Amino acid sequence: MDKQRRKFLKIAGATALAGISAPAVVKLTSSSAMASSGHGAAVTEDAHKAVSHGAEEVPTTVRFGMVVDMRKFYGKPELLDKAIDACRKVHNIPQIDNKKSEIKWIWKAPFENVFPEHSGYHSSNIKEDNDFLVLCNHCDEPPCVRVCPTKATFRLPNGIVAMDFHRCIGCRFCMMGCPYGARSFNWENPRPYIKEYNPDFPTRMRGVVEKCNFCGERIALGKEPACLEAVKGSGAIFFGDLNDPESEIRKVLEQENTIQRKPSLGTKPSVFYIV
Repeated sequence: MDKQRRKFLKIAGATALAGISAPAVVKLTSSSAMASSGHGAAVTEDAHKAVSHGAEEVPTTVRFGMVVDMRKFYGKPELLDKAIDACRKVHNIPQIDNKKSEIKWIWKAPFENVFPEHSGYHSSNIKEDNDFLVLCNHCDEPPCVRVCPTKATFRLPNGIVAMDFHRCIGCRFCMMGCPYGARSFNWENPRPYIKEYNPDFPTRMRGVVEKCNFCGERIALGKEPACLEAVKGSGAIFFGDLNDPESEIRKVLEQENTIQRKPSLGTKPSVFYIV
């Protein structure tokens, strides 16, 4: 096992702990990231119990989600690029010009490609003239997890759809299963295409699939997702606990009309858009 693999296992372990056994980061907003002070707060998905007799069942787990307020991005393609570049830098994402070999964690695409179920007939010029931010939806019912034969991709109790690159055999079933095109395959060695190497996150190798991990390794350290941090102060991205009615993201969802990508598929995406 080489040094890169050993380093990945350490970070992957920290990411898993963020959702399984470590004190969970339960309050993440666009302005702060606060870790809970609970000890040994290990919870499972079936540990949803009512807080009192006869009370409505209340989720006891953290469930991370994101809101992308596209109104803040309109007319500001440089802001989109800022969020994308931050993700690339933090996660050592190679920049390969060949479309076949391109690796995407977070990227931009036209409205009709992102929201094919929403009518584009007589769309406003705003939708026509602007690209939309796209990433893994970290679904409640992820088809990618169901079809993976080696359990290389799995859903943590905190809602993050994570990956163990060492289990990935490159079959690409998860790519076929994902209806959002959120996964990329390393057709070639990605390391020579990394422009600025981040020693805190391991590089991948040829023959494995990768995707956005909701910055699980940063959340485990009480930090915000890189894309949010890059556009902080703009109000363009919100991230937090969907199960916490007092969280900023829940308040945004209660106040704003949002849409999701391909909701009719029943995957229950945790990424919401204000358009």
